[in-house]
Amino acid sequence: MGMEGPEEIISYWFSDDIKPRHFSSTPDFDLLLKARYLGHWEMAKTHLLDEWLGSAQGCLALILILDQFPLNIFRGQPESFSTEQHSREVAHHAIDSGFDLSLRLDQRAFLYLPFMHSESMKDQDYSIVLFEKADMQDNLKWARHHREVVRRFGRFPHRNHILDRENSHDEIVYLNSEEAFLG
Repeated sequence: MGMEGPEEIISYWFSDDIKPRHFSSTPDFDLLLKARYLGHWEMAKTHLLDEWLGSAQGCLALILILDQFPLNIFRGQPESFSTEQHSREVAHHAIDSGFDLSLRLDQRAFLYLPFMHSESMKDQDYSIVLFEKADMQDNLKWARHHREVVRRFGRFPHRNHILDRENSHDEIVYLNSEEAFLG
């Protein structure tokens, strides 16, 4: 069997079996995604899947591969964040092309997530605009939360250990508190 295309990837990611794992993974699911999609990620990161940029489905699949899948495939490793910028470039392209508006809301949310995952305030602000405009209240709640963490610290403190960054005193206090967001 050949490599899965955008439609198969989207169908898989939004299937009833996989949806519960979107924000609640397990080591087994991480291994499953790695076995199934590491090759896709390697191709996407080197622009070998750029022909997918011509459609909403293709852009969404690329964003899943570049933004979501590495969080599972490389959990706890710097590579888990290594293609985030690329995913934002794809998301900008999709939005500029109007592709986001042709997606179901649950799919559109994943197209917007790369901006919520950014440590740039400009991207964080854009995330808020996108989720407000789409009236996605639950996503908007999380976008505001992410933006507040980046506003407060200039980055996501829970990534510091993974990215070999030193924590500030304020970050240590935050990470040891009950309010800490751990990813």
